[in-house]
Amino acid sequence: MKTARTNAAKDLYKQLRCLTWEQLWMEHVLAFNQGDQTSRSQNAGLVRAVGVVFSETGPRSQKNDVATWLRSLLQDSDEKIRRYAMAALPKIGAESADEDALLEILRKANPPEREMKYLARALDKIGGKATLEVMGGLPGQTALKVKASLAREAAPSEIRLDEVVESFAGFQIHLRGRRGLERFVRQELEASPQARRLFDFRNSRPGLVEIAPQSAFRLCDLLSLRCFGTLAFVLGMISKPDAAEIAALITASPVRGLFTKLTQGAIRYRLEFPSLGHQRGLVRDIANQAYGLCPDILNDARSAPWAVEIHPYGGQFSVELRPRFSPDPRFSYRRLDVPAASHPPLAACMARLAGNSGSDVVWDPFCGSGLELIERGRLGGVRKLLGSDRSAEAIDIAGSNLAASGLRVVADFFHGDFRSACVAPNSITQIISNPPMGRRVPIPNLQGLISDLLHTAARVLQPGGVLVFANPISTRSLNPRLKLDMTQRIDLGGFDVQIERHIKDHR
Repeated sequence: MKTARTNAAKDLYKQLRCLTWEQLWMEHVLAFNQGDQTSRSQNAGLVRAVGVVFSETGPRSQKNDVATWLRSLLQDSDEKIRRYAMAALPKIGAESADEDALLEILRKANPPEREMKYLARALDKIGGKATLEVMGGLPGQTALKVKASLAREAAPSEIRLDEVVESFAGFQIHLRGRRGLERFVRQELEASPQARRLFDFRNSRPGLVEIAPQSAFRLCDLLSLRCFGTLAFVLGMISKPDAAEIAALITASPVRGLFTKLTQGAIRYRLEFPSLGHQRGLVRDIANQAYGLCPDILNDARSAPWAVEIHPYGGQFSVELRPRFSPDPRFSYRRLDVPAASHPPLAACMARLAGNSGSDVVWDPFCGSGLELIERGRLGGVRKLLGSDRSAEAIDIAGSNLAASGLRVVADFFHGDFRSACVAPNSITQIISNPPMGRRVPIPNLQGLISDLLHTAARVLQPGGVLVFANPISTRSLNPRLKLDMTQRIDLGGFDVQIERHIKDHR
């Protein structure tokens, strides 16, 4: 009987869900109000539809009327109507009066278990200080979510980049990025006197470089390196994703110290399983157990400054604490973007691979948003930057991003196909480019495009000049003077390409 009634309510909801707000409110709600209890119970699905449709298309001027109607239904004799009203209130943008109405149920009665779950879910979303004061039989998860919401509203939490981490014994740091870029990350680390003094290279795996602090450091010291994608502190290794173990690692004393040291405002984190999917039940268990161990560390899926990530690692799982930078402060100049734009750390790797002669003229024939040119300019030793692209919008964006970077360098961006560009023979010392691959931007003849790039490079590069580009196919230069010097296979987000360095010989 309950199943039949449940299905009827769902079917009615689906029908009403497609109506306009005016039809729903002026016709169906009016009829619902005028009906007896039997007809109201049969039309319980209307309450659910009202919450959803109003949240999408309802006029704000009617919000108080809708909220008042839903609050009145919290006292209805039909349990399903009460539950649907509880679920609808947060959807319409509930306020303190709605929180009070929900808490009144808790004060006056002892709701059955199913209704209590709906009550808790509603208070998860709209609860405030009053909810924390009248927790009663509500689960600890509600207190966690309410505290996180209050902390978020009070002031946004921020990560302290300049705070010195002095207690670093036992910590390892994982630098993650595109598979194949590990060698560039290590080379950048070892080429930087400051980074080499502060951090020791330990190991590398596909997509991962492991380092360890050697002395007190700041996050901004790590962010002086540009070839990795994300950084994370390793909290520990576990044999399987177990809620109790992960919660214990999150709240361990050294981790609490790290959280406190590097967080301005409330300590909030988001749980993520990058390779295992959502894992909602496990996330809930971990969050609740961690909150029980330390109520000052709050799980919060919305705008949390930290992420706790669980990654497969050599037959085990690595529990890691990652600062969630948005935008990444290393690439804050990237104000605008274009379709199929370069991955910023990849651009940094390619710029480093090109080297530095001290007075380079650098050209990107497919400049897009200008990342390769800007990253090369940051390394110094540049006399002039040249960027070309067939998209006029891309040229404007590249110029804007270069201006935002603050680089003081002569630059010239021109709109047009690189094959018809007025670039004199033997006038360029470096070509650095990530050409279109034909994945997101259709290329009628990709092989011909790459062949023309190699031919053009052999013509315009000075003897000793360098071409660094991402090659999606196996095409090689037909000019014997342009020699392949180095190649590295990398993952470009679901497909592999070769990062190649070609050098024009002096003959």
